[in-house]
Amino acid sequence: MKLISWNIDSLNAALTSDSARAVLSREVLQTILNENPDIIAIQETKLPSSGPSKKHQAILEEMFADYEFVWRSSVEPARKGYAGTMFLYKKDLTPEVTYPEIGAPEPMDSEGRIITLEFPEFFVTQVYTPNAGDGLKRLEQRQIWDEKYAAYLKELDQQKPVLASGDFNVAHQEIDLANPKTNHHSAGFTDEERAGFTNLLNQGFTDSFRYVNGKVTGVYSWWAQRSRTSKQNNSGWRIDYWLTSNRIADQIKVSNMLDSGQRRDHTPIMLEI
Repeated sequence: MKLISWNIDSLNAALTSDSARAVLSREVLQTILNENPDIIAIQETKLPSSGPSKKHQAILEEMFADYEFVWRSSVEPARKGYAGTMFLYKKDLTPEVTYPEIGAPEPMDSEGRIITLEFPEFFVTQVYTPNAGDGLKRLEQRQIWDEKYAAYLKELDQQKPVLASGDFNVAHQEIDLANPKTNHHSAGFTDEERAGFTNLLNQGFTDSFRYVNGKVTGVYSWWAQRSRTSKQNNSGWRIDYWLTSNRIADQIKVSNMLDSGQRRDHTPIMLEI
């Protein structure tokens, strides 16, 4: 199978806006389509609580003609048009779809952050992990989220092997970001968040990128949108992951980043297994 995950930072804008950034987003979507993946996971859709509009659906059905799609949006008491996730999967696939709640601090379970596809022999699940926020104001809640999510993945893994993707909002090791020393207390690289990710892996999961590529440096999945030079200077972070259950790690063939061209922010990540 070939699977691709991408934090698009507004599927809504990518489908309906004519801004320069939206045009770049559509180019990245075409790059993903050119890979002909079996499954596409998208985070930060920013769709309404009611989901894709008729206009959105018409565009998706034309652009992704070979795919079914399922979505989960942020709903009250969470902010509207915030976070959100979507899976697109080839029409010959027939997974059972669930929208789990993990007992996270309110309103995180209402922010549309997790969708899981169950197949006869494995799970594919995606997550958009909450950011610790400016001034780390959400760090305490984020730590609880990390514990609850690790327990959820472990529960899945006890049933059958798991492929877990998404924006985990943490650079695990110093080699996972360009400037570790100056970001030690930044959201996404605190000791607490890194420990949370270590705990997640310790539940029986493999970071597929490191499994395939070892300790390669300078390969990232996110460059700050606010900095015009972040990407050209490759001042990035690796915060997007494909994880697999340890017992199927030897089946991983490819785990890498796709080229998102001039577009900053996240780039898609691909797993072949």
